[in-house]
Amino acid sequence: MCNLYSMTSNPQAIREIAKVLEDRTGNLQPLPEIYPNTMAPIVRNGENGRELVMARWGMPTPPGYLRGHKVDRGVTNIRNPISTWWKRWEDMQHRCLVPLTAFSEPERLPDGKSRPVWFARSDGEPLAFFAGIWCRWTSVRKLADGETTDDLFGFLTTEANQEVGAIHPKAMPVILTQPGELDVWMNAPAAEALRLQRPLPNGVLARVESQPLSE
Repeated sequence: MCNLYSMTSNPQAIREIAKVLEDRTGNLQPLPEIYPNTMAPIVRNGENGRELVMARWGMPTPPGYLRGHKVDRGVTNIRNPISTWWKRWEDMQHRCLVPLTAFSEPERLPDGKSRPVWFARSDGEPLAFFAGIWCRWTSVRKLADGETTDDLFGFLTTEANQEVGAIHPKAMPVILTQPGELDVWMNAPAAEALRLQRPLPNGVLARVESQPLSE
């Protein structure tokens, strides 16, 4: 599944489209390659409205999968948000929007190696958002750092549409492109918000040679 994406849009565009009232990211720079367990911007509901903050990519791993491991590198992609482990974060206070300009899926080559294939919006608009969840969690993310308390995030996945399915047939991220969808994900009751866990219509995404850079 998606373990690499880019966010090269400017903070002003994120703030305007996602209706952000408070930007806590500081001097947010373009991030052409975002990998699991690294920091990236998210939009979440704060005390005074939506806020743009930095968080670490990878939600807490269910304990059963951590036996014998000293480090929890996190779960990046969430397919079953109503399961016992994930349901605790279904309320709107734990939902977030994860801005992106493109995302990558690995393509297997005949020699057994793989290469990243990038997808972006086909309409020329640079910015979209993953439907995400976030939490504050104490764990060991990196052995050298020991136990730390971090803001963590991941995003939902669903069935693949035609474009993504040609490379990764099993799944694709849940991507929101319309302002109304952003509001539903951030504000609606869980049952309504989770109806957005669906693939993008065919044709909304296009394969691109590399992650696009936005002004």
